[in-house]
Amino acid sequence: MKGETHWIIPDGFIPPESSGSLTSHEAICVLNCHEENANLAITVYFEDRPPLEGISETVHGKRTKHIRTSSLHRSGERIPENVPYAIEIASDVPVIVQYSRLDTTQPELALMSTMAYPLKTRGMGVHDE
Repeated sequence: MKGETHWIIPDGFIPPESSGSLTSHEAICVLNCHEENANLAITVYFEDRPPLEGISETVHGKRTKHIRTSSLHRSGERIPENVPYAIEIASDVPVIVQYSRLDTTQPELALMSTMAYPLKTRGMGVHDE
């Protein structure tokens, strides 16, 4: 079995401004090595407001998908810029999750990438442990 079904990304932040021709952004990179589609349930947590829950994404079998966090939404509600957040990803099949940030707020841009933190759980939520 390749991957895990539950992942956490504790540090997210979409800057309100960019410099130069590139736009600052963050992306969840998901690899599905299995034949069947991976159905993701995404929750975004904030410091000062209720979570943004019920975001669905699908990663087709034997495919990868790069999901910009600025594109995540539920009923028109999106992650606001200039606000710290964290992400929980639950999948119905094991996947591999990486997180990337392109910061172009200064002329000396920075690219950061890290593996998300995998959780060993029984169900599709943090509270199932």
